[in-house]
Amino acid sequence: MKNALLILFVLILMSCTQNKPGETRSAVNKFTTEGKNVTVFTTADSTQLRLSTAGTLRFQDLDKTIESRIYVFVNPSVTFQTLLGIGGALTDAAAETFAKLPAEKQAELLQAYYDPYKGIGYTLGRTNINSCDFSSASYTYVEEGDKDLKTFSIAPDMHYKIPLIKKAIAAAGGKLTLFASPWSPPAFMKDNNNMLHGGKLKPEFFQSWALYYTKFIRSYEKEGIPVWGITVQNEPMATQTWESCIYFAEDERDFLKNFLGPTMAKEGLSDKKIIVWDHNRDLIAQRAEAIFSDPEAAKYAWGMGFHWYEDWSGGQQMYGNVGLVHNAYPDKNLLFTEGCRGPFDPARYYAWDLGESYGKSMINDFNNGAVGWTDWNILLDETGGPNHVGNFCFAPVHADTKTGQLIYTNSYYYIGHFSRFVKPGAKRIMCAPSRSQLLSTAFLNPDGKVAVIVMNQGDTKTSYNLCFGLKFVAVEIPGHSIQTLVVGE
Repeated sequence: MKNALLILFVLILMSCTQNKPGETRSAVNKFTTEGKNVTVFTTADSTQLRLSTAGTLRFQDLDKTIESRIYVFVNPSVTFQTLLGIGGALTDAAAETFAKLPAEKQAELLQAYYDPYKGIGYTLGRTNINSCDFSSASYTYVEEGDKDLKTFSIAPDMHYKIPLIKKAIAAAGGKLTLFASPWSPPAFMKDNNNMLHGGKLKPEFFQSWALYYTKFIRSYEKEGIPVWGITVQNEPMATQTWESCIYFAEDERDFLKNFLGPTMAKEGLSDKKIIVWDHNRDLIAQRAEAIFSDPEAAKYAWGMGFHWYEDWSGGQQMYGNVGLVHNAYPDKNLLFTEGCRGPFDPARYYAWDLGESYGKSMINDFNNGAVGWTDWNILLDETGGPNHVGNFCFAPVHADTKTGQLIYTNSYYYIGHFSRFVKPGAKRIMCAPSRSQLLSTAFLNPDGKVAVIVMNQGDTKTSYNLCFGLKFVAVEIPGHSIQTLVVGE
């Protein structure tokens, strides 16, 4: 009897110490700074520094911490979520602009984004199902009124978008985690008979629309483009002047559990990830509760996508809402699926706040549990388009289609401080600055190297100590700058 009780106690103890999704855990192999250097890469305003390095630093013994000094404390033995990837959207606008570039500039752009050594190493991508605002015109893959989808064809994507996606995959080394989002069903499936201006999916087309996603996936994969996942609907609470469709929380929940999820499974696509919400952080908690608290809906949802436009009403970005959902539903993933800056103004190509908005969001989103981060268009033209409703915005890279030149905004470099140094499979680790003027996050990569990202939004240069236990390096960060510190170079 005593032996049985002992065995039961051991089993209970083991079950209690198993890592639950979203919880911290100790790394199997304890990280050590022994024999490792720190390489600092910097991008800074009013300088020529763009992902630039000036040698390496060596760890010193930390005698004591002093309150008047600034620190960034890193503990690689405490880990959080695993990184899926970082990347941007391959839209019609990006593809049409890309096609207008001379061959050498096309090669430059692909290397700049997707080469892991000479570029910033994008590994994640998003594309649109049917047209979106960043298309030259509205289109679908079926003829009007074709409920049975007999005319389904991805012919509109064959001219520009599919060739670009194939080239991006090749430039990324043959693998790109790609997900797809619809902005609107065909007009005949909606109660406003229009792809634009919101409207809702008619109940009699629920099954046809669910099957539409599977046909898209099959068609793309027939072209040699693997589709990792889909989102149910881009921005389901926004009535836009462009392609849009409204799903209230219960609408998305019921469509997922009664139509989309079962149809994906029936069609042999249950391995494809389904992402819900795909809208701003403001209402994310309610959407999570509605879907994840319903077991029949939740079983089909890999996680939630979110955007950064909740400040449209004049408020601030609500990063904490992401963390609340992560803590409430730790078995579900959180993925940033879209963000851009606008309105477009070519006089602001080099405005420093464009990049800083990316750095701030990426640090906060990762620290609140995001497993990946997807920018909007990878490329736009000199008008901030093409866009068939005049909704022009910035991209990290613009092309002047008249001259064939590429214009790199500082957003490109800010994103690169993450995407170039933090690889898929990396674990976010404990990282905490001691002063609010610095923002920071850190990751332990699969190769054992640590990447620490530190951002200074202030006007003045700041000195800080990067600390790993009782070892540190002294670092200076310029005003309005971002640094990636790679430990193990």
